[in-house]
Formats: sequence, C-alpha cells, structure tokens
Amino acid sequence: METNNPVQNKAAKEAKKPKSVWKKGTITFSRWLHIYLSMLSFVVVLFFAVTGLTLNHAEWFDGKQVEKKHKGAVPAAWVKVRDTTQIKKLEIVELLRKNYGIKGYVSDFIIQDDQCSVSFKGPGYSADAFISRKDGKFQLSELRLGVVAVLNDLHKGRDSGTGWSWLIDVSAVFLTLVSLTGLVMLCFLKKKRLNGIILLIIGGAICCLIYWVFVP
Repeated sequence: METNNPVQNKAAKEAKKPKSVWKKGTITFSRWLHIYLSMLSFVVVLFFAVTGLTLNHAEWFDGKQVEKKHKGAVPAAWVKVRDTTQIKKLEIVELLRKNYGIKGYVSDFIIQDDQCSVSFKGPGYSADAFISRKDGKFQLSELRLGVVAVLNDLHKGRDSGTGWSWLIDVSAVFLTLVSLTGLVMLCFLKKKRLNGIILLIIGGAICCLIYWVFVP
C-alpha cells in the first residue's frame, strides 16, 4: 500500500526489490566461510591470544626451569679416530636419546681436536653434551624451561620444526580469511556499515598512534 509520502514510497519499493544474484551469493558464501573458518581456527586463535599474553609478560613465569646434569661415556672407538668423517654421529645421538631421554632435534654437532659437542633444541628445551675424543667420556646438561616457555616458543615457532611452521602459516591464512569475510559481510549491512567502517578506521589509527608515540 502506497502513501502520499514519496520518500517512504521509494524506500518501500527498494525494500521489495530482490537482491542481485551476485550480491546474495557473496553474502551467503562470506557468512558460510566466516562461520566455519572461525570454528575451525577457534583453538588456534585462543592459543595465540593466550600465548601472546604470556609472551608479553614472560617475567610472570620465571623460576620454572629445571636443569639436570649427567655423566657417562660412549665407546671410545666411536670418537677416537683420525678421520673425523668416521665419528659415529648417529650412534652417539641415539645413545643419548635412549639412555637419558634427550628430546628435540640436533641443532649442532661440532667436532674439535679434543672433543665433540652435541646440542639439542626444542620448544622450551635444550640439551648439550661434551664428549672427550680421548676416552669417550661425556658431560651432559639438560634444561627444561616449563610449560609456559614451551607455549611461548610454539607461538614464535622457535625450535619447533617444519610441521609446526606449516601450522603457523596455515593459521595465518585462516585468520586473514576470517577477517576479510567479516569485512565483506559488514559492507552489505547498510544500517551498520558506516559505523563499522568508522570503528575500523579508529582502531587502526589507535594502533598507529601507539606505535608512533610509545615505540622507541
């Protein structure tokens, strides 16, 4: 039913107009992608949010490290050779893992005239063994920094391996898509679009202002 008010009549006619196919499809697809990507990456978002806080305040969790020291020996024949290429690197690493529960990946295996040094690295974890090439005796130190340090290193991707690095990359893609699909949906909400874009600009301006003023 039309009224005598031309403005109301125009608004009513526009409201009755069906949305174009591309617009309706874009809204539907963006909503679908936004919802399911949000759910799929929920744990990842929560993880990086919490560890962002623990990483920024690492001093709150100091004093959680545990250090262990061991002494032992590998067969002297494994290291007491003139040709350093004949040193049993793999056997030494496996012996340390099996007998002393050493974890992480081998970050360094350094051969010197009088000794070999082996370093292991992992999230919140390190171990170093110094082996005498004369008799095979070694000293081993193992350092565990606690659960929070492990989580912080995972957040940074430090000493966490290729698989975890891929997870960080995929998570970054997911979060980018979640943000962009949310922005696309906002663009189709006429009543909230302007306020949303204004808040977006204000949020970006605040971040830039904090950087310019407070970051040395």
